[in-house]
Amino acid sequence: MKFIKKKNEEREDYILQDNTKTKVGARFIIITLILLIIGVIISGIYLRIF
Repeated sequence: MKFIKKKNEEREDYILQDNTKTKVGARFIIITLILLIIGVIISGIYLRIF
């Protein structure tokens, strides 16, 4: 099984495609996870102080 399929490959066994929709989705998920991690850290610091 291949992880990333290039545009010109004729395969059916892949996980992600190398196209714009996949890149935008991956960036959105990564940014969301980073913001959630920052939120947890900030709330932990805030609750430890008070």
